[in-house]
Amino acid sequence: MPARTSAQWGAATNGTPDEHAPLPPVGGPDLDVLLPCFERPAELAVTLAGLAGQTDADFAVLLSDQSSPPVWEDQTVTSMLTLLRAQGRIVICHRNLPQRGLAQQRQFLLEHSVAAHVLFLDSDVWLEPGTLTRLQEALTSSGAGFVGSAVQGLSYLDDVRPEEWRSFELWEGPVEPEPIPDSGPAHERWQLHNAANLAHIAARTDFGDRDFLLYRVAWIGACVLYDAAKLRAAGGFEFWEDLPPEHAGEDVLAQWQVMHRFGGAGLLPSGAVHLETDTTITERGTEAIELLDGPRDHGAS
Repeated sequence: MPARTSAQWGAATNGTPDEHAPLPPVGGPDLDVLLPCFERPAELAVTLAGLAGQTDADFAVLLSDQSSPPVWEDQTVTSMLTLLRAQGRIVICHRNLPQRGLAQQRQFLLEHSVAAHVLFLDSDVWLEPGTLTRLQEALTSSGAGFVGSAVQGLSYLDDVRPEEWRSFELWEGPVEPEPIPDSGPAHERWQLHNAANLAHIAARTDFGDRDFLLYRVAWIGACVLYDAAKLRAAGGFEFWEDLPPEHAGEDVLAQWQVMHRFGGAGLLPSGAVHLETDTTITERGTEAIELLDGPRDHGAS
């Protein structure tokens, strides 16, 4: 259902921000927004404010927090969680300790979700109103395993880089499985997501009467909507047990396994803005893709 307006906020009650909150009921939203959290309450509050602006979409919010104290004890975060509940959203906050790395955080969230679609959203991303609706429409119409909105660094709007746009290629028709883009021209698509490249590409693109277009990607960070069944069929983030806690690139490995079986795409325009604050992932001793020895087979697609 769309968000309740301010005329209806006084009628909204949906539980408390703790790990004992109930799971979304059967027949609940088709979309869960999954937020892995560690520190940075100011950035999280902005991210939640962006979600509150998605008034045309129906979704629940699940947080997995590893902060000390819990990030929802910060008043700015509390205020935004209260607003989301007043809008009629289901909001569930989990503690997930000890820290075992981002892959485990993501798998934890996936295991606690019951929705058909799951959006993995980093806690330092603001979404333009309407972005969730575009992502869901794109995922459903394309048949892809995932569709993502690559985050844009708007401080780079004056830094135009046409030499990094050469690999831009639209999908025409359904999104299809692809070889894992770990090398060659397909791998060079990663440059599309530097700086504000997608904002510049979108400004030069003729959308005709369409609200969005889909393009081929190497991978997408920070804001990716998955078909939950397809993500699970490709193994999800179960590989977390093979990684030390100090790792990076877990999203890349998961996406490559989904791309190989079901295909993946990027959304244009993106609608996602990176807040450009410092990352909390400072130890990157292992890249998850080092585990890749060919795509893992998790059954027939």
